[in-house]
Amino acid sequence: MSEPQPGDGVAFAQRMWDDDVASRGLGMVIDLLEQDRAVVRMPIRQDMVNGHAICHGGFIFTLADSCFALACNSRGSTTVASGADITFTAPGRLGDVLVAEGVVRAAFGRSGITDVTVRRESDGQIIAEFRGRSRSLRTP
Repeated sequence: MSEPQPGDGVAFAQRMWDDDVASRGLGMVIDLLEQDRAVVRMPIRQDMVNGHAICHGGFIFTLADSCFALACNSRGSTTVASGADITFTAPGRLGDVLVAEGVVRAAFGRSGITDVTVRRESDGQIIAEFRGRSRSLRTP
């Protein structure tokens, strides 16, 4: 991937997404992508439901993480997670559509903090709160 030009951070993040087979394979789609903010949705399918008849937390984390990646890469430099944590507040169920909204809260040096809220689309119920810590990589 070529080095981005100033002002094309959103295009940089979109190119990253275009190469993200994992997120698209889970049915994720971008609703919004702008600098420091992204909204991504994902339907809960049968193969995402665990033995308690609720969405496996790993899929919810993956949705939040994919949204986080879009938001923090929207500044136009290759940025990866240095850590993240999630709090689950309600279950997602088969047939629900989950919507993740990520916002960069702080960017300092090569580090950043991005918060992602995952909601159920039908009623706005918060399903999870995710906080990701990012690090922009130096380019050779």
